[in-house]
Amino acid sequence: MSKSPITSPLAEPDKASVGAVLQATLVDLIDLSLVAKQAHWNVVGRNFRSVHLQLDELVTTARTYTDEVAERAAALGVPPDGKARTVADGSGVPDVPGGWLKEEQVVAAVVTALGELIQRLRGRIDETDKSDLVTQDLLIGITKAFEQAHWMWQAQQA
Repeated sequence: MSKSPITSPLAEPDKASVGAVLQATLVDLIDLSLVAKQAHWNVVGRNFRSVHLQLDELVTTARTYTDEVAERAAALGVPPDGKARTVADGSGVPDVPGGWLKEEQVVAAVVTALGELIQRLRGRIDETDKSDLVTQDLLIGITKAFEQAHWMWQAQQA
């Protein structure tokens, strides 16, 4: 289907730029949920349980916002693409090592991943400043949630 069955309130250039921002955010959030779940399955160590549970919280947050981002794109007439190949090719979220991971390794990997995601989100907030304040508001809320998570993960390194 070449023409969108969903009309957009945005002008075509704004729809294209906002659509690209939403797609990039979708891919990052899907990958974050997968990276966090991978770490969740492989974390070991003295603080296993607390890190294991905190990873579940991170996965839930990422998946919740994944759906909001995808639905925002769809509402603008932009078909979201969360296929595995798309995520693998487009994510900017750093990967976690394979195999068993000590909780310190997991905490460090999550801090790095969240820091990168936050920087990418803040850039996207700037990109949507003129084109779509509704999407910008969504990105601000997502960034707020991940900045709080970032703080809580960093506190474990202190």
